Amino acid sequence: MQYRTIGTDPKTRCEVSALSLGAMLFGTRTDEATAFAVLDRYVEAGGTFIDTSNNYAYWIDDSRGGASEELLGRWRRSRGITDQVVIATKLGARPKAAGTGYVENREGLSAQAIRAEAEGSRQRLGVEKLDLLYAHVEDPTVPLAETVEGFGALVNEGTVGLLGVSNHWSWRVERARNLAARAGLPGYEVLQYSHSYFRRRADLPGALTADGDQGVVNGDLLSYVREDPALTLVAYSPLLGGGYTRPDKPLGPAFDHAGTRARRTVLDEVAAETGATHNQVVLAWLLGGEIPVIPLVGASSVAQLDESLAALDLELSAEQRDRLDSAY
Repeated sequence: MQYRTIGTDPKTRCEVSALSLGAMLFGTRTDEATAFAVLDRYVEAGGTFIDTSNNYAYWIDDSRGGASEELLGRWRRSRGITDQVVIATKLGARPKAAGTGYVENREGLSAQAIRAEAEGSRQRLGVEKLDLLYAHVEDPTVPLAETVEGFGALVNEGTVGLLGVSNHWSWRVERARNLAARAGLPGYEVLQYSHSYFRRRADLPGALTADGDQGVVNGDLLSYVREDPALTLVAYSPLLGGGYTRPDKPLGPAFDHAGTRARRTVLDEVAAETGATHNQVVLAWLLGGEIPVIPLVGASSVAQLDESLAALDLELSAEQRDRLDSAY
């Protein structure tokens, strides 16, 4: 296993595995026995960075979410897991009532919601301190300063370690970090966004609206991370939900462009040259790029996890990486 340090403050920074495991469907679509087996295998392989959210997976069991955190809490207790594993969770997108969605009825990022939902996550996970807490989605109805102060207060009180942000416009992230710095408060240090080898179109209707593709890595976000080594980029959905390998998982119109076809050709070539799967090549490309990225992978079986773990041992040559990078 490879490891990376996230955070800059000696009091809160920590070392995590370079491959993160997503627990989004644990406790709902993925039953407990299978989830425990995947988690056990991940830790056995040296994995130390698990990702969840307080709203996972409300859309499957028609709830407000929380099943994933609860399962992780049971797993931690049954295995005696303490601080050797970093668990990241998120708040801000949990529906206020079962049977509703986060878009029209989410908890939001007010100071009151941040405090209440962080406490709920601590209880479900069974921890005294949340290792890493993300602001899950934007909340333009709340002043940004209130959100910044709400998160910062929890860090100063010792109930949260690191702060992160997911699915926010990069200019809003920078504004929030500036507000935190001016107030002497801890700010966002970990950025979690959708990122993979194939690139989405940015010219589809709604892509640049408030409910559009702010959660997708683009050149603007990459340049932002490149310029600030204190930031860590975590890439969710790096395997596009099976889109690289499964004919029954079409990528859809967002990826229907010439660039995808060009990149598919090179991806096919590199996979054949290395004897690796397409998924492993994509993960190796993310892991070894100019900008260090921590891929966040899901797994509904130990076999799926093992495929992703094997990517850690795949070294792409400089020539292969150049071909992958330059395909348009």
